[in-house]
Formats: sequence, C-alpha cells, structure tokens
Amino acid sequence: MDCRLKSLRLIATLCALSTVLLGPLQAAAPPSRYTFSWPLGSEAPAPRGGTTRGPAVTLDGAPGEAWQALHEAYVPAFERDRRAIQAMAGTYRVMFDFIEVASFQTDAQRQRPYQSWGTEKVYVDSDDGRHISLVHVLEMRVVGEDGKPGEAIVTRHWRQDWRYEPHQLIEYEGGEHWHKRALSPLQVRGQWSQTVYQVDDSPRYAGLGRWEHTGSFSSWVSGETARPLPRREWSVRQDYRLLLGSNRHTIVPGGWLQEENNLKATAPGSPLPYLAREYGVARYERIKDSDFAAADHYYESTRRFWSEVMASWDLVWGNHDDVQLQVAVDQSGAYATLFELADRYAAGELPLGDARAAIRAALESLGVSFR
Repeated sequence: MDCRLKSLRLIATLCALSTVLLGPLQAAAPPSRYTFSWPLGSEAPAPRGGTTRGPAVTLDGAPGEAWQALHEAYVPAFERDRRAIQAMAGTYRVMFDFIEVASFQTDAQRQRPYQSWGTEKVYVDSDDGRHISLVHVLEMRVVGEDGKPGEAIVTRHWRQDWRYEPHQLIEYEGGEHWHKRALSPLQVRGQWSQTVYQVDDSPRYAGLGRWEHTGSFSSWVSGETARPLPRREWSVRQDYRLLLGSNRHTIVPGGWLQEENNLKATAPGSPLPYLAREYGVARYERIKDSDFAAADHYYESTRRFWSEVMASWDLVWGNHDDVQLQVAVDQSGAYATLFELADRYAAGELPLGDARAAIRAALESLGVSFR
C-alpha cells in the first residue's frame, strides 16, 4: 500500500476512534448499559460512542506471570513498583467509560455518557531501571454485514513514560502551552512520575504519585494535573478549555484499570470556572489466543523512527522551559506529517539521517524551537 494512503488511513482511523471503530463487546452482544449512571428513566441520556461491531475475544482471567512476579515475597519496594509498571504490558480488551456525575450549571442539559471499547497491545519500549516507557498500539477488526471481521486496522495510540524520583515535570498550562517545572529531591522522594504523550509523541500531561501495594492490588495515584481535551470531548464539545483531574492506575490479577476524576475547566476569570465533574475508567482486561501480528509489525518497523521523535523532544526540553505550539496537534491533524514519515521509514523509503531532519522540520512547523 502506498505510504501516503496508508498514513491517511491511519489518520482516518484515529478520527473515528471515538465514534465508529469502538463498538459492542461482541458481534452478537446486546446493547450495553451503564450500571453507574444518572437515575434510570425516560429522561436519562443514552450513552454515545461506538456503533460498529468487533469480533469476540477470549478473556484470560487467570493471574499472569507479571502478577505473580509482582506478589513474590521479599521484593524491595522500588522493584515492586517497577514490576507493577511492567505488568501493564500485554494484550487487552479495553473498555472506556466516562460520565458527568455533577453539573455546576443551572438547568443545564445532561451530557451523554461515553462508552466504547477497543483491542490493544502495550509494549515495554524501554527500561533502564528508573525509567520505563510503555507504547500502546490499537489493532482493530470491524465485523461487516456478512458477519466476518475485516482486515486489521492498526493505529499508534499513546505512550506513557514512568520515571522514579524525576527531576522535572512537563505540565500543560492550557492554550497549547506546556511548561517544564523543576522538582527538588525532597518533593519526589520515593515517587514516580507518569508522563502521557499524544499519538505523535508530543506532550499531553504529567503527574507525580506513589505506588501502594496490597495482596489484592497495586495502585498509583497522581496529584491533580491539567490536560488538553481528549478526542472524545473536543469532537463534540466547545464550551470548556481543559480537564483538571487526577489519575489512578490499579493493577489487578486479570489486567489493570486507569481511573480519572476530572473537572471541566473554563477560561480564567469566568464566573463559572468549572462546568462539571466527570468520572472515567478504562478497564484493560487481558485477552488470550489473540493475533496482534499487524500491531507487532507496525511497532517493530517504526520503533526507531518514534525513538528519534522522542529524542527530538528531549532536545527541545533540554533548551527550553516553555513550549507554545501554534496549533492543537490532535484537533488540527498536525500529527499527519509524522505518521506519513513513519510509514516511509518503515517501507525503507526514508533513511534514518533524513528522518531526523524531517522530524525536526515537522516539529518546527508547529512552532517548536530547538535553539
């Protein structure tokens, strides 16, 4: 497939994730309903989200090797933290649920909850002991009218970086502005930061927290962080500017959960600084007998390219405390250039040296300065 056409297909897939590709759990499953919702009744808003169907998957409910390693006796606290982070790698059915539990607007119309799912593989991209990077790649198949699943559609989804006792955090300030905040050794003692990146490895948000381990679960909770609107929101909402909330990552025997508690913040100085509070959870349930060959191929063939993208961002943050982008990368589709370059690199059409220069030019076109 032509690299440009392949890139455009991936971009179209990203644009459709919040409304099309993520559908019911199985082809023959009845429509799902919320168990945690507004009071039931004719006035309750129906969930929005996926409408297409995906093939059935088989959940692997047995505790896996990562869970067993996490619960070995006499493991030092630092190593147990590391094993909890590593336990997020694997193949999963991911279920996304978000609902506004409180509205601060008088007589406001209730917003529809969001509910969708996908199948995803999480890779340990790098691990040097105190820094662990996880890359998420979606591999989806849509069931057609004939009842048969189509070919695999692969999309690079997001990256999360974990650092033990970090020296800094890259924090979102609103308006496509990010700031590098220095941290003291006292502030970070015994803690891990999680930095979340957009689909093209541009910054999104970061938080700091401490892991807690019990015989039932391991959990990490961030402080309150600002973050840009996610695709599920900016595609349908224009009435607030950012989310302000916390993340909780919880490792369980059959996978893990990411929980969010978010305020929807308006512009500074507004008489109504927050519109609503939402709760959200992404449930990563481990699946077995799964074929992620297409995801594996994309990950391996583009891994070096995306490492160069991250290296370029490291250079930017090494020279600057603030970055102001000219456009919203996600909303404007500005990531398209890097996706196309990644496909050209994977196809052998773009040597690594040329890729470095092209990556730098793509970032500079967004307003990023390397000097």
